[in-house]
Amino acid sequence: MQMSDSTIGIDAPGDSEAEVARVMQICNACRYCEGFCAVFPAMTRRIEFGKADAHYLANLCHNCGSCLHACQYAPPHEFVLNVPRAMARLRGKTYADYAWPSCMGAAYRHAGGSLVLALLASLLLFALLPAGQVFQSVDRPGDFFALFPHGTLVWMFGAVFAFAALALGVGVGRFWREVSPGVPNVPAASEAARSILTLKYLDGGHGEGCNNEDDAFSLWRRNFHHLTFYGFLLCFAATLAATVYHYVLGIPAPYALNSVPVLLGTAGGIGLVVGPAGQLWSNLRRHPLHGDPAQRPLDRGFMVLLLLTSASGLALLAWRDTVAMGVLLVVHLGAVMAFFLTLPYGKFAHGIYRSAALLKWAIEKRQASGLKLGSD
Repeated sequence: MQMSDSTIGIDAPGDSEAEVARVMQICNACRYCEGFCAVFPAMTRRIEFGKADAHYLANLCHNCGSCLHACQYAPPHEFVLNVPRAMARLRGKTYADYAWPSCMGAAYRHAGGSLVLALLASLLLFALLPAGQVFQSVDRPGDFFALFPHGTLVWMFGAVFAFAALALGVGVGRFWREVSPGVPNVPAASEAARSILTLKYLDGGHGEGCNNEDDAFSLWRRNFHHLTFYGFLLCFAATLAATVYHYVLGIPAPYALNSVPVLLGTAGGIGLVVGPAGQLWSNLRRHPLHGDPAQRPLDRGFMVLLLLTSASGLALLAWRDTVAMGVLLVVHLGAVMAFFLTLPYGKFAHGIYRSAALLKWAIEKRQASGLKLGSD
């Protein structure tokens, strides 16, 4: 279904939870999109949509856009039904409402400024730490620890990452308790893991992919997400491998180009360049009725930060034996630190909350429905 730009400004009334409840009640009566993704069969197990239900369904939504283009009640219809936008707005509210500490929920509402502030502060910190040695050659080519002692970096990044993991854990724990997920079991956990690792619901529910700039289906968005996701995992694996080299094998950095940490990091870095670049390209071309325009700084800022982190890491590997090493190291460490600082208060959180919602759905679908409605 084609929708003109004249419908861009049409928004449904009410707050985020009320709007999701409104659109779900209409969708529950229609059910044309029941086979598209997990949201709609989960919807059919309810006749009322309280706050917890609305937040759960919003985080189960992958914003593929298929339901918008298939909907007979989408703008300019008087019902003004826009499921992707309603869900996206409530997801943003989820991150802010469940953030820990609670005061940090404001970081989501000012995502662009928070990210820029974190990046500038991190770059300044690492530019000042080496006490003027950034532009100087070091005795051992590629020796990062000549500028930044290994122990200093471990404590700095370890402390920030531990706090980020704690903040995300507490936040998603609050969300998990409120949506009353039931008791996890092995079959449900296995299904949820497959859905997460394969990005199952970015196929539009029919295997042909998402809608992006129009009603044509494409798997590009799913592919770019895969590159980003697995690129991140490979970089994390490279860090773990380097830890084993340093502490278990007693082999300090820098490592050879054919070493396990460098091979994993290079593959992950390439994925984290191509993936976020493709996601940014797709985001810039997306139909104006998809998602929440207010969250574009959150989305695009995260993609740009990932690009800066991965591109600076690959550049550092390529020119680590030159005089440019110091500057590249400052840029890379600053980008990584900014990523860690914004980890619990940026777009990264969507993967954690969505995983929790997918696990709840895998548990819920195995439970008897008192309504006996739909195809469940």
